[in-house]
Amino acid sequence: MKKNIFKLFSAMVVSTTVLTGCIEEIFPENSTATSEQIGASASALEAAINGLPSQMVQGYLVYGKQTHETDIAYPSLMLAQSELLGDIVATEAGYDWWNPYCSGNEMGDNTYYSYLPYFALYKFVKSANDVIAVVDVTDPTISDEMRGYGSMAHAFRALDYYTLMALFEPVENIYTDCSKILGLTVPIVTEATTNDIAKNNPRATREEMITFILSDLDKAEIGLTDYTPATKNFPDLSVVYGLKAKVYMWNGDYAKAAEYARKAIDKSGATPMTAAQWNNPTTGFNTATSSWMWYFHPTASNMGNLANFVGHISGESDWGYANLSKPQIARSLYDGIADTDFRKYSFLDPDRSIYDYQSVQGDAWLAEQPNYFSLKFRCVGGDHKTYSVGAAADIPVMRVEEMYLIEAEAVGASQNVAAGVQLLNDFMKRYRQPDYNCKASDLRAFQLEVLKQMRIEFWGEGTAFPTAKRLKPDVIQNYEGTNYIKDIFKINCKGVKPNWTLVIPKTEVDSNIALQGKNNPDPSGAIPTRPTPIGEYAPGNN
Repeated sequence: MKKNIFKLFSAMVVSTTVLTGCIEEIFPENSTATSEQIGASASALEAAINGLPSQMVQGYLVYGKQTHETDIAYPSLMLAQSELLGDIVATEAGYDWWNPYCSGNEMGDNTYYSYLPYFALYKFVKSANDVIAVVDVTDPTISDEMRGYGSMAHAFRALDYYTLMALFEPVENIYTDCSKILGLTVPIVTEATTNDIAKNNPRATREEMITFILSDLDKAEIGLTDYTPATKNFPDLSVVYGLKAKVYMWNGDYAKAAEYARKAIDKSGATPMTAAQWNNPTTGFNTATSSWMWYFHPTASNMGNLANFVGHISGESDWGYANLSKPQIARSLYDGIADTDFRKYSFLDPDRSIYDYQSVQGDAWLAEQPNYFSLKFRCVGGDHKTYSVGAAADIPVMRVEEMYLIEAEAVGASQNVAAGVQLLNDFMKRYRQPDYNCKASDLRAFQLEVLKQMRIEFWGEGTAFPTAKRLKPDVIQNYEGTNYIKDIFKINCKGVKPNWTLVIPKTEVDSNIALQGKNNPDPSGAIPTRPTPIGEYAPGNN
C-alpha cells in the first residue's frame, strides 16, 4: 500500500484567513487526520471510511462551532438547492436560514451563502482524498475489502465534484454576464495536489471535470463489483451506476444516461416508495425504505439542537427553526399535483378535504398550520420534543425514483419522445397516480413535465435542481394566489434565476491566482425591482 501525505490547498489550512464583509470569523484549521496516518493500519483506514458518511451530516462542519445555521454539511446543500428552485415557502422568512437562495440576495463572494457550500464540499473532497491516497484500487495485490474501501472513497468524491459542478458551473442568462467563464467548473483537488499547485489551480473546464468524475466512477466500479458495503450509508455498485447517469445527464449524453439509469434500477433491486411509507406520521422520510439506494444517518454525537436537517425542514419539530418558519410547498407546484397523486397528501390543502391528515402534534395543532404546510419529513418515531431522538433520521441521498425519471427523460431525448412518455406514464401510473396520462409530443414540453415530477417527488431533497439548471425552465414566483408573503421573493425570471450559479468565495480567489478574474458574477443585485409584475419576467441586464 502506498503512502502519500496529502497537502490540502491553501485556503483550507491557513487559519489566519479572515473573511470580509458580513463574515468576521476566522476559518478554522480542522483537518483531523492525514493520509499517512490513515495508511498506517487497517483499522485507521476502516475508521476513515466510516467517517465519510458521518462527516456528510456533521453539524457545524466547516467552523466546528455554532457560527451560521446553514453549516450542517450535506443536508444544507439539499435545502439550498430546494430554495434555489423556489419550491420551499416560509411563513416567517427570518427563521428560514436558506431564504437568500430563494430571493437571490446576499449571494456575493464574502457571504456564507457562497462560502459554506464551497468549503463544505471541499472538506468532503479532502476526506475522500485521504483514503484514495493510500488505496490504489487497480493494485491486484490488495484485498477485495481494501479495494472496496478505496472504491467507495472514489464514489464519495464523484458525488462531491458533481455537486460542485452543478452549483458553480455558470449557465448563460439575461441577468448576469457569464460570457467569459462559460464552460468552467471548479478547481480539481486530488490526493496529489500540493500547496504550490493549489496556489495556481485553474477552474477545470466542463469536459475536464466530466472526464475526471467519470474516471472516479470507473475506479469505484472496479472495487464495488466484488464488494458490497455493509450498509446503504455507503455507495454500492448501483449507486455508482446512478451517479454515472446523473453525470451523463448533466453533460447531455442522454443515451449513456438512459443506459446507466436502467443499470442502477436493475442492480439496486429497489422499489419506489409506497403511499403508506410516504405519509407515515412517525417514519415518513426519516426511515430508509427499499427505494433508498444511498442515505446518511446523523446521531446525537454529530448534530446539535439547531444543527440538524429535521429541525430545519419538519414543521412538526419543536426544537429547531421549522416550527417557526413553517415550511410550505410553493402553491404553483402544489396545484400541479393531481388529487389522485398520494404525494399531494404531504401538504395541507386549503380546505383540508382531500386527505385525513395525521400529526403526532394532534388535530388542534394541525388546524393552526398554514395552507400548503409540509408534512413530508417527520420526526423520528414521532418524537417532536427531543432533538437527539427526533432528528436522528435517515437522510436520502439517492432514491431509485430519480433513476426512473432520468431514464424517462433520457430515452425521450435520445430515442423518441413517445418512448420517453411511455416510461414516464408507466412509472407514474404504477407508483404515484393511477390515472396519470402524459400526452406530450414535443421534447421540450416532455422534459418540463419530467422536471415538474422531479420537483414534486424530491421536494426538500434538492435533487431536481441540476435538471432545472440544465433545462432553464423559467422561474415564476409571483402569480395570482402566490403563497410568498414578502415582495423580496416575488420574482419571475426568464430561463434561470441569476443566483443558480453560486460565487466562488473571495478567500479562495485570493489564495489561488488562477481564479483571479475568473470568478462567477455576483447575482445579488441583478433583480433590483420587486415584486416582478404578475405575467412578466424581470428585465435582464444583458
